[in-house]
Amino acid sequence: MKAFYNLKLASKLLVSFVAVLALTSFLGIFAVVQLAKVNRMSTEISTNWMPSAQALLDLKALAARYRSVEMQHIMSTTADDMARYEKSMTSVWDGMRTTRERYEQLISSPAEKAMYQKVVDATGQYAQEHEKLVALSRAQNNGEAVALLRGESLRVSTELNKAIDELVTLNVEGGTQASATADDIYAQGRMWILAVLAGCIVLGLGFALWIARIVSRPLGEAVQVAQSVAAGDLTSRIEPRSTDETGQLMQALKNMNESLVKIVGQVRTGTDTIATASGQIAVGNQDLSSRTEEQASSLEQTAASMEELTTTVKQNADNARQANQLALSASEVAVRGGEVVGQVVDTMGSINASSRKIVDIIAVIDGIAFQTNILALNAAVEAARAGEQGRGFAVVASEVRNLAQRSAAAAKEIKGLIDDSVGKVDVGTALVGEAGKTMDEIVASVKRVTDIMGEITSASHEQTQGIEQINQAITQMDQVTQQNAALVEEASAAAQAMQEQAAGLVDSVRVFRLDAAAQEAALMAPAATAGPKAIARKPSAPVLKAAPRAMAAKALAKPAARREPVAQLSSAGTAAAGDWTEF
Repeated sequence: MKAFYNLKLASKLLVSFVAVLALTSFLGIFAVVQLAKVNRMSTEISTNWMPSAQALLDLKALAARYRSVEMQHIMSTTADDMARYEKSMTSVWDGMRTTRERYEQLISSPAEKAMYQKVVDATGQYAQEHEKLVALSRAQNNGEAVALLRGESLRVSTELNKAIDELVTLNVEGGTQASATADDIYAQGRMWILAVLAGCIVLGLGFALWIARIVSRPLGEAVQVAQSVAAGDLTSRIEPRSTDETGQLMQALKNMNESLVKIVGQVRTGTDTIATASGQIAVGNQDLSSRTEEQASSLEQTAASMEELTTTVKQNADNARQANQLALSASEVAVRGGEVVGQVVDTMGSINASSRKIVDIIAVIDGIAFQTNILALNAAVEAARAGEQGRGFAVVASEVRNLAQRSAAAAKEIKGLIDDSVGKVDVGTALVGEAGKTMDEIVASVKRVTDIMGEITSASHEQTQGIEQINQAITQMDQVTQQNAALVEEASAAAQAMQEQAAGLVDSVRVFRLDAAAQEAALMAPAATAGPKAIARKPSAPVLKAAPRAMAAKALAKPAARREPVAQLSSAGTAAAGDWTEF
């Protein structure tokens, strides 16, 4: 955990957004896999089970029509009628063969193939009985033909219809099982998708809050320190907690605060000493001139240090801008994740459309069953008109009608199952739509993080401007010091100006607050570097009044020689000189 805190700010943001992106990708892949399973079940229903049931029902309808034409052939009295019915039977038989070939391509299991073999065997037997029946009908042996039609031919036809019904039941059960499997896959997929989505939301929010906290907390502390320094309070304790950009910023503020404590402490002590020794400044113009030159050199060094600090702060601002660009890139990745969820919604719509097409196919099957029922009813009417001879035909028509009604009932049940599947697919589509809305919310959250990074960049820019202002202030202090060095040439004016500046400087540094330890350290530093006290004879007053400019000139030429004849100063005066040298 400590290593993560020490990572660069850009690395922290990258790790967090990569984690959120990985969770989102996992959710999208899982949703696509579940949709593929549901699509596979739907495809199996639409391309195998339903076409198989349709082919079997078509075969059964053709077989019933074939048997109806046989009855009409028996009842025919002319050769032309018989030939017409034989041509019709040939056409129907070809349709049965085509329908069987279509069904054979849809057989999907050994059990179904074994059951279909019963249909093949029954069809072969029925063909043999058909040849006998047609021969008797051509010979006008209607009695034997009717007996054959009601006897062996009826038995074989019943076996054929029974075998077809068994296959229809098998295919209906297979379609029902596939539909139930699809429902189970959908229910499980929905549960897991919701669970993973909730996990993504919780982890995403956790990462966002965590990153916001570890970024905003050090920046808030830095702002408080800067505000305290701006208000003149230099007693703040600054402790960097990491080595990232924010930790480097806190360390720089700590160094700046310590430097300001040292400088302000020295300035405060120096101003007090200068105020005490300002009355004796005339006798020490030469010494003051040399010390002023040293002070100018120190200020130049301080200005150079402030320029380096300004460069460091600008680098921090550049790093903040780079982090902002990374946040914008993460926002674009989140938007692409939302587009992937939109594609999932479109896929669910396509599955819904396929299910509705299956409903249309079932409606067509229902219509065929209804037409078969009408044909059977017409056949019963024709049998009633035929009287006693059409009684057997009426029985067959009644059976065909019953079969048609049962087919219609089965089609309605299948339609109900498909309608239920369509409704569930609609619910799934709505849920995936809600997932898309949730992705939009995640994108909005990422954009808010990007806005926060923009604010951080702006704050770094403002801090850079503040450091530049401090640098300008130090440059101005350097200029003032140079002016003071020039004013040393005028003894009387220099003394008065020194007293006024000392009073103003005292008022200025009173704004800053120092703790006792820092102030003591500031007092000890100049005392350690001040050197031995200079004790010399006090020159006479006429010398001071007569040649102040000459003394200044000699001070510039021989600063070491002029340190002896100064008047004996108090320890406060010596400390004041030491303060200005250190400053």
